[in-house]
Amino acid sequence: MFIAVAVNPRASFGRGLHAGNEAAAFFEAAGADVALLCEDSYAALAASVDKALASGADALVVVGGDGMVHLGVNALAGSGMPFGTVPLGIVPTGTGNDMARTLGVPAHDIPAACATVLAALESGGRLIDAGRASSEGTSRWFAGVVSAGFDAAVNERANAWRWPRGQARYHLAMLRELASFRAIDYTVTADGETWRQGAMLISVANGQSIGGGMKVTPNAVLDDGLLDLFIVSPLSRTGLLKVFPRVFSGGHLGHPAVHIRRVRKVELSADNVVAYADGERIGPLPLTIEVVPGAVRVLA
Repeated sequence: MFIAVAVNPRASFGRGLHAGNEAAAFFEAAGADVALLCEDSYAALAASVDKALASGADALVVVGGDGMVHLGVNALAGSGMPFGTVPLGIVPTGTGNDMARTLGVPAHDIPAACATVLAALESGGRLIDAGRASSEGTSRWFAGVVSAGFDAAVNERANAWRWPRGQARYHLAMLRELASFRAIDYTVTADGETWRQGAMLISVANGQSIGGGMKVTPNAVLDDGLLDLFIVSPLSRTGLLKVFPRVFSGGHLGHPAVHIRRVRKVELSADNVVAYADGERIGPLPLTIEVVPGAVRVLA
């Protein structure tokens, strides 16, 4: 068994390389041949992953947060190989770990996460859907959620900060963004139906949560062949401040401003809105977002 272990050295604020070494040692002790991949930049790491896959890796394991899951999904779904040929394992050591949470992979427990990966290698893992976001001839895959609105603006602000750590950084960025945020005028096309939509945010979800456990779409299913279109209609600052934190418990469901519908394909456009996928910046709207069933095999 040849396992490529890709590490984000900046995950957990610089502790990623240590986590990668520990994961690699765990797999080697289990009898696997391991290639430990760690580069100075995201682009260089993606290139190293592509080389490892081309050289015959039997599995790709990513060590870090949702950004590393995003890298892995793009490497595998976009590799040109049949879907599910090489499975994806996750050792979650990042800030959010939303996809690991949805899959039930233990976070910040490297031995437990590695044991989960090895057990799933024996059983074959599970096929899940992936989303594909396309614009101007280019496309990006995502495992979890595409955010395009208030949540993306918060992500943009939080990613520019190095302090505070963890969820506190996201919460503080949310409060700062709230001071100047205004409702956005979107044009939405969902499975052929088009309408204008004023909204605080629109997300398109394959997974269940963003921002380290904010359960925007708690009933989303990873392998149902559908995406969950999540819309929050215009609210006052006070109203948004009241409803937004409730997503940690799923308490926002049933609020009159919150709308969720199951879709296969969504087109979003709006002026001056930047979209994020799995917490990674993918660029401005417009975007066409569609589900691709069974696109990735995960070791969970």
